[in-house]
Amino acid sequence: MTQKKAAQPKQGLHPRNPHRARYDFATLTQSTPELAQYVSENAYGDLSVNFSDPLAVKTLNKALLKHFYQVDYWDIPAGFLCPPIPGRADYIHYIADLLAQSNGGAVPQGKGVRGLDIGIGANCVYPIIGHRVYGWQFVGSEIDKLAVKSAKFIAANNPRLKGAIQIRLQNNVDNIFTDMINEEEVFDFTMCNPPFHGSEAEAMAGSERKVRNLASNSNKKRQAHGRSNKLSAFNAKSESTTPVLNFGGQRAELWCTGGEVGFIKKMINQSATKATQCFWFTTLVSKKENLGVIYKQLEKVSAFQVKTIEMSQGQKISRVVAWTFLNEEQQAEWQAERWA
Repeated sequence: MTQKKAAQPKQGLHPRNPHRARYDFATLTQSTPELAQYVSENAYGDLSVNFSDPLAVKTLNKALLKHFYQVDYWDIPAGFLCPPIPGRADYIHYIADLLAQSNGGAVPQGKGVRGLDIGIGANCVYPIIGHRVYGWQFVGSEIDKLAVKSAKFIAANNPRLKGAIQIRLQNNVDNIFTDMINEEEVFDFTMCNPPFHGSEAEAMAGSERKVRNLASNSNKKRQAHGRSNKLSAFNAKSESTTPVLNFGGQRAELWCTGGEVGFIKKMINQSATKATQCFWFTTLVSKKENLGVIYKQLEKVSAFQVKTIEMSQGQKISRVVAWTFLNEEQQAEWQAERWA
């Protein structure tokens, strides 16, 4: 199997992100042969997979994790979030930059660096990348028992992840840091990809818009390349009018009361109770219009320093908001004691 075009960097991804080039399906199918059944020509005439097919997306993830991070076993239960690996890697690399800014420009690496992944999900992807690239140790919290079981199974069945990832069940859906950060425990950072819809109906409406956009974009691509209106089987799948959560997602992964801003406000309030037990608290923010409310909430809890890091992948833009309660003297002490 050969590529149609030379690999070109994807726009916007972090400079250290290994997924900046087009997917090399010849190499990926060598490491994960089962991927070959999902590879076909897209509307551009390039080799690709149907991103509306959940099995194709999951198998592509398996191949990426195998090839780039040497993860031999990875799988998730049906219906759970199957995250796009390039975007997940970006968050990890920007956290590394954030830590480096507090460490004289050098990224703190190794098992002495600890991160807390709020909502690790069944996929365990953030800790996998963070440990395999930087050697960090992780705790992952999760409210879904099946997701906990899946993440634990992934961590236990990959020798290269042995002892690096601990998964904890959060029994109270109203708690984020409460009951997850123990009294004497410290973390160098926390991270979270919060549910951004406020209801199931809102989540379904978003999925329907996504399906319509997929169909519209596919038509435009074929017309631009002078292709026939007669669809191939590959394109026919991607243009179904039935909403398909190609990246999956359970209720807790996709929506919560109050949506993204409600979840993050709760996170900010609880972070203040753990102010000296973590250097940088961070969260993804998908909706730019929520930033003002988030900044006001951080002022209310007297965060000492707040940073906003913009991330982009093609035309999709998101951002990471990071905050710390440590003053300059406390930050220097943390750096000297944990990262020197």
